[in-house]
Amino acid sequence: MKIGNIELKGTPLFLAPMEDVTYKSFRWMCKKYGADVMYTEFVSSEALVRDIEKTKQKMRLFDFDRPVAIQIYGHNIESMVRAAQVAEEAGPDFIDINFGCPMKKIVRHGAGAAMLKDLHKMQEMAAQIVKSVNLPVTAKTRLGWTESSKPIVEVAERLQDAGIAALAIHGRTREQLYTGEADWKLIGEVKNKPKISIPIIGNGDINSAEKAKRFLDETGVDALMIGRGAIGRPWLFKEVKHYLGTGEILPFPTVKEVVEVLLEQIRLNLEWKDNERSGILMLRRHFAKYFPGLPNFRELKIKLLRADTSDEVHEILNEIVKIYGNRQLNYSNVSLR
Repeated sequence: MKIGNIELKGTPLFLAPMEDVTYKSFRWMCKKYGADVMYTEFVSSEALVRDIEKTKQKMRLFDFDRPVAIQIYGHNIESMVRAAQVAEEAGPDFIDINFGCPMKKIVRHGAGAAMLKDLHKMQEMAAQIVKSVNLPVTAKTRLGWTESSKPIVEVAERLQDAGIAALAIHGRTREQLYTGEADWKLIGEVKNKPKISIPIIGNGDINSAEKAKRFLDETGVDALMIGRGAIGRPWLFKEVKHYLGTGEILPFPTVKEVVEVLLEQIRLNLEWKDNERSGILMLRRHFAKYFPGLPNFRELKIKLLRADTSDEVHEILNEIVKIYGNRQLNYSNVSLR
């Protein structure tokens, strides 16, 4: 598939943009294990226009990221156009528009998935952004706002007409948030609509190599996007690629192997962040996902989530290795909630 002049071979795997998740150290780990395309955390158009330094930091890119997109969100077309131009100056390979975030703090201002309630404005915003930059522009959205309103086929046609170079679809409505199951049947309908010629990227509920292949076979999408399934499990990209290429399931890692991965992520985060405590706190969402299903693990997990310093975390991880070391973890029943 191609996004502008970016050519991606086979079935490329995209790391979904996630707030407070897809920062440098996590992107590095996912890239190491086979993710083909990166996204930054999504950034506010209004904050970019106002030149907020914390927001600009989210757009800092690194050589390993490539190809990489900066994702922007907002409700005001003029601000979004200016934000796209500011994002372009940061040097991404393409720019992505967030038309799918279901979070209340985003949609209450008319941004993210709220744009699904005004398809004319969504199309106009996309068209104006495409005209304002020289980079390819893509978008990410959902099936619709509610169960009774899923205009995703019309959305895809409108965005294609606006000049969008590729479309990622999360198989839920905004109303669902992250509950229930992703509807890949509707994603497949978009992909197989004769009028649709842009690449379609499927997203939602990919937490195993088998699911990834099933979704791919059922829909024929051009690429797969993995989000929450990779939190605490960045090697999921490697598992998916291996299964798609060979039909073989890779064994789950041992606790010791997972600790080695986590130690690398911690090191990268502390190198990236000036403040040690901040670097550790940012990783708590990942800590919570790294060791599923271990017996009698609750106390150690709580200690890990409460740790404030690198020394504390290392001490707890050493204790985890001492107790569980060569035990193989099982991700078969891990919930994405």
